[in-house]
Formats: sequence, structure tokens, C-alpha cells
Amino acid sequence: MQAPVIKVDSFLANIPLFKELSEEELARLALSTRPLRVARSEILFQRGDMPRGFYIVVYGQIKLSFSTARGDEKVVELIGPGQSFGEAVMFMECPHVVTTQALTDTLVLHVSKEAVLEELQRDPRFAQRMIAGLSLRLHSLMADLETFSLRSATQRVIGYLLRDSGDGIGTEGALQVTLPAAKGVIASRLNLTQEHFSRILHGLTSQGLVEVRGRLIHISDVARLRNYSD
Repeated sequence: MQAPVIKVDSFLANIPLFKELSEEELARLALSTRPLRVARSEILFQRGDMPRGFYIVVYGQIKLSFSTARGDEKVVELIGPGQSFGEAVMFMECPHVVTTQALTDTLVLHVSKEAVLEELQRDPRFAQRMIAGLSLRLHSLMADLETFSLRSATQRVIGYLLRDSGDGIGTEGALQVTLPAAKGVIASRLNLTQEHFSRILHGLTSQGLVEVRGRLIHISDVARLRNYSD
């Protein structure tokens, strides 16, 4: 499918990584940036492919995953609009460690490795922002590891449902949450089977903590759900 025309340099200018670049620098990057339209369920790249740059999602959703030794899929991350992926392996000269698949019709920008390396040589501030972005990704992965190691399955699900509700201090009232992907994908992201994920939602429903309608989950009392202990 042919990708729709977008003003690449204007989009890049609103990405935190590129926000402080000059118009000339953005124009240079835009020349080496290619829009790619990825149909739902289409693979963007496979684990083992060599990277030639990194990607930024314009719209849609990309799933990062790999297969376990038993053949099960483990979802590592879900990438949405304005988020980037593939930066780390681009610098490591090693193959991709995940497979990426579009969960909806998606438009991504592919920023070439050569263009990034040229800007890194020209502007040390660009290198600092790139390092900061990679550090945030590492921090997120470490937080995931801590969550999977120290929290129960129910706590993981509750934490995910309340991920956008703030720190919870003084939070009360209702909240509506729409799962960004199918329940099986979310379950894998939380290191659970789909059956276990469904049982936890059923248990929270029986406690009157949530109401589940497909991907839409209604939380009647955020504070009560946050304080719930299994």
C-alpha cells in the first residue's frame, strides 16, 4: 500500500528527540527518512534482521515480541504514535532481538542509520538526547523486570489498568480504561497467559472493582482498586 503524503520534517520537529534541531538539521534528517505504511498483522521486521535505522510511529500501533523456547509469544512492548523503537540495536551492529508486527493499519517513519550518525558527529547535544532516550527505555525495562519479579499477577493487572491515573495520592472516583490491544496481547505484555489474565479480570469483577465490556473496562472507584490486595 502507498503511504499517505506527510510533511516529514514538521513531524520530526515535534518528536522530543529532535525538538531542538534547527530547520536545516531537520531538513537533512527528513531527506533520509522514509514513510512506510504497515497493514494490520503485517511484519515490519523479523528477529535476526539487521537494522538499517530506527522507526517512529506516526499513527497506529506496533507490537514488539519474540518467541520463547516453547514457541509461545512474549510481548515486550506496545509502541504508539510519537514513540520510537529500534534505536539501541542500530548502534550495536547486531541483529534485531524482537519481531515487530502492526496491530492496526500503521504509518511509521524509518530514519536511516547513516543520517543519525552524521547528526551525532555534527552536534553533541543530539548525542545527549539520544542517550537520554535510550536511558529512559532501559529504565522502563528495569521497572518491568521489578514488576514481574516482585508483584503478584493481580497487582500487575491493577497497575496496568491504573497506569495513566497518576500517583494515586488523593485519587478518587471512576475511571474508564480502553485496552489498547487484544486481551491476549496485554496478557503477554504482563507476563501472563490469556486465561490467567481473564481469571483476574473475572475476580476483580466479582469483587465489584471493575466492569468489563470487551476492551472497555469501567473502574467505579480508583482508590478502592488501587488499595485492593489479593
